[in-house]
Amino acid sequence: MHIDVIVIGAGPAGMMCAAQAAQRGRRVLIIDHAPKIGERIRISGGGRCNFTNRNVGLENYLSQNPHFCRSALTRFSQHDFLAMVEARGIAWHEREHGQLFCNESAQDIIDMLRAACDDAGVEWAYPCKVHGCEQRESGAHRFVLQTERGTLHCQSLVVATGGLAIPKLGATPFGYQLAEQFGLPVIAPKPALVPLVLAPEVLEPLQPLSGNTLDATTGCTPFPKTRFRENVLLTHRGLSGPAILQISSYWQMQDYAGGKKQPIGIDLLPDTHALNWLTEQRRNKVLLANQLAEKLPRKFAHEWCDLFGWNRPLNEFSNHELESIARALKHWEIMPSGTLGYAKAEVTLGGVDTHALSSKTMEAKTIPGLFFIGEVVDVTGWLGGYNFQWAWSSGWVAGQFA
Repeated sequence: MHIDVIVIGAGPAGMMCAAQAAQRGRRVLIIDHAPKIGERIRISGGGRCNFTNRNVGLENYLSQNPHFCRSALTRFSQHDFLAMVEARGIAWHEREHGQLFCNESAQDIIDMLRAACDDAGVEWAYPCKVHGCEQRESGAHRFVLQTERGTLHCQSLVVATGGLAIPKLGATPFGYQLAEQFGLPVIAPKPALVPLVLAPEVLEPLQPLSGNTLDATTGCTPFPKTRFRENVLLTHRGLSGPAILQISSYWQMQDYAGGKKQPIGIDLLPDTHALNWLTEQRRNKVLLANQLAEKLPRKFAHEWCDLFGWNRPLNEFSNHELESIARALKHWEIMPSGTLGYAKAEVTLGGVDTHALSSKTMEAKTIPGLFFIGEVVDVTGWLGGYNFQWAWSSGWVAGQFA
């Protein structure tokens, strides 16, 4: 079977790329080992798909090659995808932090992409596993794929196989293995946008705080300009909540730099100059915990003061002690021991090294006709629709050249 373009992976990036390539008149086949297409889309956003973000920018992505994603995000932006959604008649709404969701169902996005592929004449093969891939030295069809449905030949091969997150949906390392087979470097994958776990000796004294949800700001010392203000949830395993998921990617990024990892910092009073506030209240005879309960959940305030042994009236603390309390409130340092892994991760950090790819085409610089798009690439977005936008943008770009 001779095909112009084979796309491996019927997820967001793969379907976008397939539709674009077919619209150019290419004969396109999209292959996926899963029995259903677009499952990552279907489960996202509580079933309503946070399909992009109004505020997409270069600063919302992590990569060892931080400027790589600029070209794709500019050439097919969040506004372009929103235009597709609106042209399809899909009702949508905006939530906090610029997140855009379907009003009804994530299935609307899957149906839109499926229709775009079908209208352009894309052919489908799923479920269908790829057993192997070889490159020919010459000829119109550069790649030969051995699959469950026989031998396939194509001129362009697009790898849109995703990362390792959410293995129950069929995530595999196939894309990374294929890249390495063709001599492309891979940045070691890691779980990202993931809850953090604490070592037993760190977790035990925090157990009374478990179950508390706080409006707080998170940060990580090696990235002083990056801070996230959302909910922080203390759990029986460690830390979770949107602000923790966001900073987890940066905490994981430290592994690539080598050296010792730094703890995360939590600002419990993001709207308050803690030292000034405490100093203004220092004549009060109320317990410090009761004073903190003006700005923090009462139960948490008391348990947090118990943790540090600050169980006295506010007027009994010295200036030095007030400074220590203020520092702890504004930069409560907690050192994670790891993450809850790919099963609980939203996405994968790392992937195919973008230094080996063209930012304008997503094509491998040393292997003509071989493209990598979406999560399999070393580009990881923030929580809030940014990773879907990378899928749309990288898929659209590859679709213009594959």
